[in-house]
Amino acid sequence: MISEAQFLNELQLIIQNAIREDVGDGDHSSLACIPADAQGKAKLLVKDNGIIAGVEFAKMVFNYVDVNMKLETFINDGSSVRYGDVVFHVSGSSQSILKAERLVLNSMQRMSAIATKTRKYVDLLEGTNTKVLDTRKTTPGFRACEKWAVKIGGGENHRFALYDMVMLKDNHNDFAGGITKAINQTKEYLKANNKDLKIIVEARNLDEIKEILESEGVFRILIDNFNFEDTKKAVALIGTKCQTESSGNINENTIRQYAECGVNYISSGALTHSVYNMDLSLKAID
Repeated sequence: MISEAQFLNELQLIIQNAIREDVGDGDHSSLACIPADAQGKAKLLVKDNGIIAGVEFAKMVFNYVDVNMKLETFINDGSSVRYGDVVFHVSGSSQSILKAERLVLNSMQRMSAIATKTRKYVDLLEGTNTKVLDTRKTTPGFRACEKWAVKIGGGENHRFALYDMVMLKDNHNDFAGGITKAINQTKEYLKANNKDLKIIVEARNLDEIKEILESEGVFRILIDNFNFEDTKKAVALIGTKCQTESSGNINENTIRQYAECGVNYISSGALTHSVYNMDLSLKAID
């Protein structure tokens, strides 16, 4: 997984690029009608129910736009919120508040939706030993925030990107000439390049599970698009030889049953690619 320093750098890049995209050579709406020395205050108002996420990211945004802005936080990341709750007050330059407003709202609305969906999945697995994982099915350029939101919701992060873990999926195995060949070539590549990366291998059926188990050095087997009965058989075959992960169109109606098959993890792209933003607004106050 990526380091904390790398993760913070990703967040800074998101903020820098978003402000570049949104502000350009200036917020001319604010510059045109609000005095440069005007001071203001606004509240982050919740207009929905769910799990709030992105409060700490909002602090980073406000600080990037204007280090003199101050935040008074009432509700922290990961907390349940209801319609009418006020998450924080921000005060400082009125122009700065308006410059940061859209990035803060866009980010928090998306992150809160992801955290809310993740928490729902986590709650559905209560009492099992299975954990929820995200995927790389994220919004381009916004991955760090979306994966952060999964953590806030109680889930766990899969690999961050292509560079911090090896995942041999069906196309890798087919292009390489087979599963065993793909695994052997991967181990040779990692040794030659002095890289210590975990290896995950996808299996499409029980025969592929058996073939993967003949190779050493596999960290986790991805049991992809299996039905419940075959998932149970796969878990029994794998035992404690490596970790297990179920994936493939798993939703809130089936996630519990897959967990009860005994897998260590369930990964879901829906956590990040199929959510509806939480309704939030930033309102000026006296």
